[in-house]
Amino acid sequence: MTVPVAIPRYPDEVTAAWLNGVLDTEAGTRVEDVQVKAIGTGQTGATYRVNVDYAANPTGLPGTFVIKLPATDDTVRDRVVLGYRSECAFYESVVDRVTVPTPTCFHCEISDDAAEYALLLTDQSPAEQGDQINGCSLEQARSAAVAIAGLHGPTWAQQEWLTFQGLAMSLLDDASKKGLGDVAVLSADITIEKLGDKLSAEDQATFREAMGLVTPWLQNDFGRFSLIHGDYRLDNLLFHPDDGRIWVVDWQTLGVGLPARDLAYFVATSLEPQVRAEAERDLVAAYHRALLDTGVVDYDLETCWQDYRYGMLQVLLISALGFAFAVGTDRGDDMVATMLRRGCAAVRDLGTIAQIRVEAGP
Repeated sequence: MTVPVAIPRYPDEVTAAWLNGVLDTEAGTRVEDVQVKAIGTGQTGATYRVNVDYAANPTGLPGTFVIKLPATDDTVRDRVVLGYRSECAFYESVVDRVTVPTPTCFHCEISDDAAEYALLLTDQSPAEQGDQINGCSLEQARSAAVAIAGLHGPTWAQQEWLTFQGLAMSLLDDASKKGLGDVAVLSADITIEKLGDKLSAEDQATFREAMGLVTPWLQNDFGRFSLIHGDYRLDNLLFHPDDGRIWVVDWQTLGVGLPARDLAYFVATSLEPQVRAEAERDLVAAYHRALLDTGVVDYDLETCWQDYRYGMLQVLLISALGFAFAVGTDRGDDMVATMLRRGCAAVRDLGTIAQIRVEAGP
């Protein structure tokens, strides 16, 4: 195929000519016309649905695609260029080696400075994005717990991922872990100030105490690591309304760490505290079985449960980092307040702070 020189920057640049340059036209495919319409929230990028009219389509390519382009707001784009690089790296180098369900990628292109990129994916409609504020059903939570094992298991304890160039954040040395710990404390202060009385005094105290432990938390992964999504929550999942299938999207926070951090983050942010407390043992067990099915060995259920408890700090850390330095919106404020309220309750219920202090030692 002939790939165009220019990466489309705006939706009107996603033309029939551009698609003919990136799709399998050697097989005789020819796009005649396209219609592009904005979808999604656009928080870290601009997402569009592309309806395609073919003059010829011998291989049966889809009639609609989803394309992700950089954010139209330059301040947002500058903040998330590492995320663009991370997402492209996932689709170029990781997706074929894992079993986590994701949309099929038809084209991925990124500039040298990572400021411009285009990611052409299958349109999973009628699947719908999860609702972070409303939460999800236990059936959906179980599906999500099983799905993320498809990322963790195939990359479990493989040294190559520690230095993978596509990581959004690499924390291999103590200095970088301390640096993130310092930023976490600052982020908590900013987040509490921005949210005001949306967070109770009890949650504010839990939040501040937990963020003061980020450095020792990061320093102890018990020798267990894999690739992690990093922001594994409902807004980054698509659910089919009829058959229960799900797809994981938005791979802009790809990292390496204690695998159960993803699971803890999802469960705590997706379920109200009472529901979470009643269901989390079963959800951890479902995740653990799925891990073993991928070939993970020497990892018992009780250890998985303790990792889940320990990983709960992920909820507060990612919520703070993503919110403190972003431009606020009414829905964004409510969403983060909901995530932090649920997460702080989980940290308290599970004794995560005491667990971290014990593991950190004197």
